[in-house]
Amino acid sequence: MLDSMEQERPFTSILAKLKQAGLRPTRQRLSLAKLLFEGGHRHVSAEDLHGEAVAQRISVSLATIYNTLHQFTSAGLLREVVVEPGRSYFDTNTSPHHHFFVEGAGKLMDIPASEVALSQLPEPPAGMRVARVDVIVRLANDY
Repeated sequence: MLDSMEQERPFTSILAKLKQAGLRPTRQRLSLAKLLFEGGHRHVSAEDLHGEAVAQRISVSLATIYNTLHQFTSAGLLREVVVEPGRSYFDTNTSPHHHFFVEGAGKLMDIPASEVALSQLPEPPAGMRVARVDVIVRLANDY
């Protein structure tokens, strides 16, 4: 059994993650980061995260959820996966990989980058570079 000095305080790893990303650890950011990052890799929509926050009695508006998700994405803590115009998921796995998207169910599943091979990409316009290639393989149920 660890004594109280050795036990990790709540939010310690989340606090470090936010500070390392250059984000001020506000109460709402800490609470949302805890929901996002303390359960392994996942894909979440803003609406889903808002529902989780409400269920945990975290007082936060949907607009704040969107703002926080975009701040976390800009800081490199999340990847935004746009599955169609106006519909995005936020991925806690920021390593290179691709996705299956189950249409109708709105579910994303990771595909290891090594399982997708691209033989050619077009040259980017002058003054630009390819930042990342995202492949989304859309799946449909046959029944």
